[in-house]
Amino acid sequence: MVVKQKNPTTPGQRFQVVDTFDDITKHEPEKSLLKVYKKKAGRDSSGRISSRHRGGGSKRFYRIVDFVRRKDGVRAEVLGIEYDPNRNARIALIKYEDGEKSYIIAPVGLKVGDKVESGVDVEISVGNCLPLRSIPVGTVVHNVEMVSGKGAALARSAGSSIQVLAKEGKYATVRLPSGEQRMIHMECRASIGQVGNLDAANVVLGKAGRMRHRGRRPHVRGVAMNPCDHPHGGGEGKSGIGRKRPVSKWGKPALGYKTRKKKKASNRFILMRRK
Repeated sequence: MVVKQKNPTTPGQRFQVVDTFDDITKHEPEKSLLKVYKKKAGRDSSGRISSRHRGGGSKRFYRIVDFVRRKDGVRAEVLGIEYDPNRNARIALIKYEDGEKSYIIAPVGLKVGDKVESGVDVEISVGNCLPLRSIPVGTVVHNVEMVSGKGAALARSAGSSIQVLAKEGKYATVRLPSGEQRMIHMECRASIGQVGNLDAANVVLGKAGRMRHRGRRPHVRGVAMNPCDHPHGGGEGKSGIGRKRPVSKWGKPALGYKTRKKKKASNRFILMRRK
């Protein structure tokens, strides 16, 4: 991927940095792997807003990406690298020897015509998927499972990767992109390589409209509201929050307040916190 600075012919393009999509080789999605993406506008199953500032946005189909990779012993050829509107990483369309097609997250270096495979004893090459017990220490991986058979949960966004640091007993020690070190069961699978589209972090939207296309609505500050709408609201002119510590719209402490519950089952696998 390459990014370029736009010429400032309009105010919205003055600071805009856009994707050139040079790495895209296939421009039409595979129809058999599309699913209708129904928008929820931040509402939960009861119709109440559970995530604020959501709604609208461009129409899109969901691409069914294979995060499980359990088709062992069957090689697949990469047919194309595609754009996915639902994530900042690229996806690769692969076709297995038996004719089945599938989408996977495209790692750095994966090209059209390459062969990928999943299994216990496959080659350690970019795009292949193996259990952690079969991956050598020091290898960089992505699409890592946290529960065996549930599908990849870690290192799925553009440019992210996880390094295998050690293996002992039933667990492998890995370092996450945040710097956190944790243990993951050896039977959990991971794909070799780093997620592609490394320049995704350098894209600058440049105008509010591009954020609206993503379904993100305006986020209004609490101090700009009235007292009836937010605890930070009210006051003459520009004023502070008017209390010792900031709170949410519903009065709960915010900005630095720890909300993580003490999950003993999860905490015991974390060896070093990201902080």
